[in-house]
Amino acid sequence: MSDVNTNAVSSVALSRAELEEHVAQGVRRFDSCAFDDEDLSRLDLQGVVFERCTFAGTTLFACKLARSQWLRCRAGGADLESVDAVDARFDGCDLNNTKWRRAKLASAAFHGCKLTGAGFEEVAHLGIHFEECLLIGADLRGFSFRKAELKALDFSDAYLSGCDFRDAVFEGGSLRNAVLKLAKFQGADLRLADIEGVKLTEAGVFKGATISHAQAAGFLRELGLSVI
Repeated sequence: MSDVNTNAVSSVALSRAELEEHVAQGVRRFDSCAFDDEDLSRLDLQGVVFERCTFAGTTLFACKLARSQWLRCRAGGADLESVDAVDARFDGCDLNNTKWRRAKLASAAFHGCKLTGAGFEEVAHLGIHFEECLLIGADLRGFSFRKAELKALDFSDAYLSGCDFRDAVFEGGSLRNAVLKLAKFQGADLRLADIEGVKLTEAGVFKGATISHAQAAGFLRELGLSVI
């Protein structure tokens, strides 16, 4: 059902041509629409709102997504390489195994999203915000989280080589088995984070960080020492 007068389209499967036509007519909201496996490369979707839409396997290469909103959408395996998603908002979305290589994500916000296996290679991410997200196995190499408040972020098995966590505060979340080579944690507060599984050979990256007595005891146990 569509209603151009209210600038909304809902509950239909749309092709690239149909999406282009609706946007050209001023539609700025799509609710419960399906775009699965479509090639939507290079479309201008700035300021558009997608709610409960599906984009499984969809190609969004180099799309203009600035200020767009994605609410409870499912986009597993979608290709978002080189998108411009500055100031975009993603709430409660399934973005597992999405590709974001060379995307512009400055000031983008991800809240309550599943980003397991997502790849963020070479992205522009100044001011990006993640909150209560699953980033298990995600590739975030070189990201800066300096002075950030990291609320319930699961970085288990993530690639965090070269990341800057200086002066960051971890409010829960996990670094279990994450790859931390050359990461910086000086001044970081890790007391509420799960750091189990961090190899002793990488424990040196936590130099200058604050950890709890229980976390320190865990490292000592790995060295074969008993903590009484």
